[in-house]
Amino acid sequence: MTKPVHLLKLCVGADSVEDLVEWYRAHPSAAERRHVTRMWPRREAEVLAGGSLYWVVKGVILCRQRILRLDEVRGADGILRCGIVMAPEVIRTEAAARRPFQGWRYLDPADAPRDLPAERVTD
Repeated sequence: MTKPVHLLKLCVGADSVEDLVEWYRAHPSAAERRHVTRMWPRREAEVLAGGSLYWVVKGVILCRQRILRLDEVRGADGILRCGIVMAPEVIRTEAAARRPFQGWRYLDPADAPRDLPAERVTD
């Protein structure tokens, strides 16, 4: 059985989890829940075995979204890219500081911050 692995990505353009949630409210279609990135995960089977995309907001992991699938997306320049399609629900996590990086990184489930209990989440 394949063990899951997560992806870690900077949430550029959002100052808070609320900014990300509001962006999704303004763009509700499935296409907008897709994050297009240049590189395709070599560990695709592990990502699709229950992985999530953990968002780093202003240097801190604060939330995640379950990854549903990876789509091939051809850009206007003709280059094939990876569309990470995520579930619409944004799940808040415990805060975990991260240094800036480019692209995305793998995140082992043992290193992933825990989900916040619903009673600790405020909108």
